[in-house]
Amino acid sequence: MKFTLSWLKDHLDTSASLDEIVTTLTMIGLEVERVEDKAKEYAPFKVAQIIEAVQHPNADRLRVCKVDNGTGAPLQIVCGAPNARAGLKTVLGLPGTYIPAKDITLSVGKIRGVESQGMMISGAEIGFSDDHSGIIEMPEDAPIGTPFAEVLGISEPVIEINLTPNRPDCTGVNGIARDLGATLIGDYKENAPKRIAGTFPCPVTVKIEAPELCPAFALRLVRGVKNGPSPEWLQKRLAAIGLRPINALVDITNYITYDRARPLHVFDARKVKGNLTVRRAQNGEQLLALDGRTYALDNAMCVIADERAVESLAGIMGGEESGCDETTTDVLIESALWNELNIAQTGRKLGINTDARYRFERGVDPNFTVPGLDLATQMVLDFCGGEPSEIFLAGDPTPKEKVIDFPLSELPRLSGLKLPISDVRRVLAKLGFFIAGQSEKVKVAVPSWRPDVHGRADIVEEVVRIVGVDKVPPTPFPRGDKARKPVLTSIQNRTRKAKRALAARGLVEAVTWSFVSKREAELFGGGQAELALANPIAAELSDMRPSLLPGLIMAAQRNADRGIGDVALFEVGQIFKGDRPEDQFTAASGLRRALAKPDGVGRDWSRAATPVDAFDAKADAFAVLAAAGAPMAALQIVAGGPAWLHPGRSGTIQMGPKNVIGWFGELHPRALAALQADGPLVSFEVLLETIPEPKAKATRAKPMLELSPFQPVERDFAFIVDRAVKAGDIVRTALGVDRKLITKVSVFDVYEGKGIDPGKKSIAIAVTLQPREKTMTDQEIEALAGKIVAEVTKRTGGVLRG
Repeated sequence: MKFTLSWLKDHLDTSASLDEIVTTLTMIGLEVERVEDKAKEYAPFKVAQIIEAVQHPNADRLRVCKVDNGTGAPLQIVCGAPNARAGLKTVLGLPGTYIPAKDITLSVGKIRGVESQGMMISGAEIGFSDDHSGIIEMPEDAPIGTPFAEVLGISEPVIEINLTPNRPDCTGVNGIARDLGATLIGDYKENAPKRIAGTFPCPVTVKIEAPELCPAFALRLVRGVKNGPSPEWLQKRLAAIGLRPINALVDITNYITYDRARPLHVFDARKVKGNLTVRRAQNGEQLLALDGRTYALDNAMCVIADERAVESLAGIMGGEESGCDETTTDVLIESALWNELNIAQTGRKLGINTDARYRFERGVDPNFTVPGLDLATQMVLDFCGGEPSEIFLAGDPTPKEKVIDFPLSELPRLSGLKLPISDVRRVLAKLGFFIAGQSEKVKVAVPSWRPDVHGRADIVEEVVRIVGVDKVPPTPFPRGDKARKPVLTSIQNRTRKAKRALAARGLVEAVTWSFVSKREAELFGGGQAELALANPIAAELSDMRPSLLPGLIMAAQRNADRGIGDVALFEVGQIFKGDRPEDQFTAASGLRRALAKPDGVGRDWSRAATPVDAFDAKADAFAVLAAAGAPMAALQIVAGGPAWLHPGRSGTIQMGPKNVIGWFGELHPRALAALQADGPLVSFEVLLETIPEPKAKATRAKPMLELSPFQPVERDFAFIVDRAVKAGDIVRTALGVDRKLITKVSVFDVYEGKGIDPGKKSIAIAVTLQPREKTMTDQEIEALAGKIVAEVTKRTGGVLRG
């Protein structure tokens, strides 16, 4: 929401400085995003006059100009603008001036061998306008050497505030001034529109066929108008906030939209056939809108139609065929109320964002429906002349009165702020609330422009924000005598630790959308009907994400498209397997692309380039599990993973057959093709909630570090087994023979080929024995080795290799 300082002062009588106003706005919840000080921004660019313009000796499209900037001898400027001519007053930038659009600082230089001592400016080069076809043409009476912004009257500060969706009243300058007036920084001017009496009945009537979409519709005809440019003050005011002046009738509706948060629409009455009807669109109907685009409509959308066709998309945009231009002599002015949700849904479905939609989908003041029409009528009469009809009103704009029982004790109870009762009444009255009652419990009537106020807490909030949040006394919580309980939950701790572990491994954190397209959801195990959004913000964000990987993959590809191919990303966030709370998980996911190896060896000049593989993703997943406190010795790796991973280059991490903790591996080519991504690309995903919680208390006290004084013994075994036997099964079997003595079992060789029967393979393991009480004898070692061989043979069918 943008407005100029003078515009604000139309509704607020104040002597406060710009800085004071900006600070106060932010303090009362209307956060100021920025202040455009055009006078300061455009100060280096001043009016100059071209005295002479001759052809450049070495370039057909350049001219060498003599320019008077009012400081003495004329300057020589080389210019390529087609409108550079003798006698023209334009805008000049001298050496040392920064040009935003070109990102350069001017200096004296030579252009095709001719020295140029500055630059004559186009509107696009300094952000003044979008016109880059030539240099700015100033009025003939513009004083040379004067800042051009001062001459054009655009030197006034422009304030931009960031509104929250619950404050539709502050989408107009009038509402902002009301809030400021409540702070006593100035006196609010109500500026209530005068009632305009019509001299004849409105010849066009309105029928509302969809009252659930349009509660009220007011219409008036003004005949005999002369439509032309709007007054200079209005054009400057609209231009200052980024709106292009069009003609008086259109400019009036735009002005009232920003001034009073009341969008209006004007129809050229000669182009409207018969009476108007507010109805649902028919499937297949089309509208050529004012933006020049044709929109396909459906039965969920509300339209305004005449007896011929659809003339306007209700509350969003008018139609081209009934729009007003310089030939308009009879104008229909519309002021209506629309269903907020329907406006939002229609706008999103058609991809239309307009100032009218922005306000209607938040809610406009229903009580200003008719006064807004009177205000527009008065401005039309003032600027264009004409004769107004009576107002035709269909429906009833009167809102249901909202009254809240408010004990004045609620203010200190909820906020800790203690104020005199007179101050509370004053603040609420200044904001437009009506207070009845003299006791400690009053009745507060909520004004029609505040749909966000529903209960006592909302009233307390209004008082606190106007008086000042800084006035709320700090109140320490009582600590008590008991020890502090942990603040973070287990899953919050795991989330933090997972992020740190992955960042330490060189991955960069990303934050992606919680929504994906239907196709992507189905590709990654989702797509259920209960996970489809009822009102998606975009067609490609229609479903809750079943995995973090689609967003990460597309982010990696966007980086690759911009020349950063070796990228490693991670995200820790929510995923959704169903609509029940137990079907929602916190996942830690990541990916590596191309040569983004964990230790940087993928691009090490001293080694051959090594692309990422599934084992890199496995190492990342295990780093997350270790940081999150998973029992690493109990983890099992099962070959293969979800359908989006390569079946021969992936694995599933689990504890037992039912508790799947995560998966890792190379992305399936089909998944990459569906997401239009290039490989090689490996990924992992760990579900943090599936990691078992550690035991609350140890069953018996154990030392932190238990060292044995005896030398460990290592023995190697090689078993010939069927090709289907997993090395992990042999490792677990050997470990289980004697868990006290056997501290480690690792695979150091897998062999198939010469000397091994077809369908068989050799798996060699190294077993570490760590005696605790005494040195083991050869007989004891041999006995334990025999048990290992016997147990592996029994469990896997393997035989000791000779």
